[in-house]
This record gives sequence, structure tokens and C-alpha cells, in this order.
Amino acid sequence: MQEIYLNTVQDFNDYHGLPTLHPMVSVVHVENTEHIKPCTMHYGLYAIYLKETKACKLSYGRTPYDFDEMTVTSFAPGQTVMVEPAPDVPFAKFSALVFHPDLLNRTPLAKQMSRYDFFDYTSTEALHLSNQEVDIFQGVLNMIEQELHRAIDKHTRELIVSNIELLLNYCLRFYDRQFITREEINHGVVKKFITMLDEYINTQGQKDGLPTVARFADKCCLSTGYFGTLVKTETGRTAKDLINDRILCKAKELLQSESLSVTQISELIGFKYPQHFIRFFKSLTGKTPSQWRVA
Repeated sequence: MQEIYLNTVQDFNDYHGLPTLHPMVSVVHVENTEHIKPCTMHYGLYAIYLKETKACKLSYGRTPYDFDEMTVTSFAPGQTVMVEPAPDVPFAKFSALVFHPDLLNRTPLAKQMSRYDFFDYTSTEALHLSNQEVDIFQGVLNMIEQELHRAIDKHTRELIVSNIELLLNYCLRFYDRQFITREEINHGVVKKFITMLDEYINTQGQKDGLPTVARFADKCCLSTGYFGTLVKTETGRTAKDLINDRILCKAKELLQSESLSVTQISELIGFKYPQHFIRFFKSLTGKTPSQWRVA
């Protein structure tokens, strides 16, 4: 399988046979006339694709992307993506925005990139757009593209970065809408999470340690980021908070048995050291386990 390294905007444009108008950012429109070939892409850039055909399957390792027409997929520097052609539609048609992280140096957006956690959604969920959302997405791309065709001046970078931020904010809104419209599916995921969490705490804590968000995200075939957003949208609380609630509930249950020491209880729940359990318990209740037991 071919290995492709996209470390610069020039790399990206050269791969697609397109001119480079700006060394740090590019808006491209691709309609391939050649069959897609299997490859592995290594990203040193931010890339946001609006796919207009079911031309290929994407996956991170063993996890496939839920990939369809008019979907948005997002990749960040350091990510590796495997691309395989779809037999029924062998030609790709897409628009994309790519930009180098250095474009954001010393800009307010650089400090805000962690907000856009969809770059970390290595999950089975791409962003599916309505017709109206497609129009908005393409409209912002067009504004960036128009700026790229102008002569570079002192306003160029500021305007481009502002429009990139606008596009990212729209993607946040669209993802929020998607979580709401998939409420029934999301509810099933949360229900599965709580069931697995209770089973883990009751049977596996002592052997495998404390439960983690990443563990249950993997069990649900979702990335940690997407899983966390889904749980927060559905319940109003973070997955970590729900885990802590269940751990605390189990701790209180065990503390009612005077035959178990605090050290034994901490081991049963999955804490490696008793002092960590005591600190955890006090942070949530204001009392140490021993103080709570005699209260």
C-alpha cells in the first residue's frame, strides 16, 4: 500500500495536481478521473473534507468511518488514515480546506483549537450535512478561496484565519445538531455504557484497576472524544463524572460493611494505593472514608 506524507500545503496540492496559491492554506475541488488507489495518508496538516460521493472508505486502524455523500471528515497533524476505494463508486469528488498549523501562530484561534474536538473523532461517525448546511459550508470555503486569489497584503492572513474559525464554529454547530437528531442512537450508547460500567465496578475493578473513559469508548466502537461529547450531550454530565459517581456509590456500599478495611475497599474498587482512594472520596464528599463510615 502506498504511503503518502502530507506535511505541507505544497505536498497536498502536488498530490492532487493543483497549483499552490498560498504556502500555508489551500482550498481545493477535486473530481478524479482516475480510480482511487489504496494508500495510507500521514497528515502534518489540518484537513477538512466535504465528500460529495461514496468514493472511498476511510479507517483509523480497525475502525471504519461512517462515510456517505455530503459528509465532512476532519484530520489533524499527526494522524494516519487508511484509504480504500469503494467498488461501486471508484472516483472521488470532494472539496477540501487544508492549512498548516503554523498559519495559526500568534493568533487567537491557535489557543482555541482544542475546542474543535471533532479533529479527534477517530470514530464511526462523520458529520452528515443537510442541504442548507452544505450551502453554508461551501459558502465559507468560497470566501477563503476568494481571498487566496487576491494579492497578499497585510489583511490576508487575518481574513483567512477568521474564516477558518468561522468554518470550524459552524462544524461545531452542525455536530451539536447531529447529536440531537441521533438522540435515540445516542441514548442506546449511554445505556450500554452505564450497564458496562456497573458490571466492571462490581466484577473487574480489583483485577483491572479503575475504569476509564477510553475503555468504554472502545467498547462502543467510538473514539474517546466523540464518546465523551455524546455522553455529555445526552446526559448533561461528562463520562468521567458518571464513572466517579458509580465508583463513589460502590465505595459507600462497601463502607457499610465493617468487616472490610479502607485499604481492602480501595483494592476492591480498583485503586492502586489507599491514599488515592481516600483523596478521591474526600474530594467528592468532604469526608474521608473513615469519617463517612462513623458519621
